[in-house]
Amino acid sequence: MNKADLFYGILIGFISAIFGSCLFVIIFTPYSISDAVQILDTKGQLANTIRLGTILNLIAFFVLLHYKKDLMARGVFLSTIIIAIITLLI
Repeated sequence: MNKADLFYGILIGFISAIFGSCLFVIIFTPYSISDAVQILDTKGQLANTIRLGTILNLIAFFVLLHYKKDLMARGVFLSTIIIAIITLLI
């Protein structure tokens, strides 16, 4: 088991979730990212936005499976589970 590939998969998962959340804010809100984070946090919708951002993890997961990078895909899946637990605790 190559732990570096697992780490890279987790890193890919977190980066794609952050990118997906920012993309969601840019497309669907008229605010900048920093203003939207503050507004969503006061409304209690920040966790939901982060969950929507993890949709890009699904794409990353299947792309990694297509290229036979199973351990990296496992890391992306693990990061998705970690993000789900964190957003449930927020």
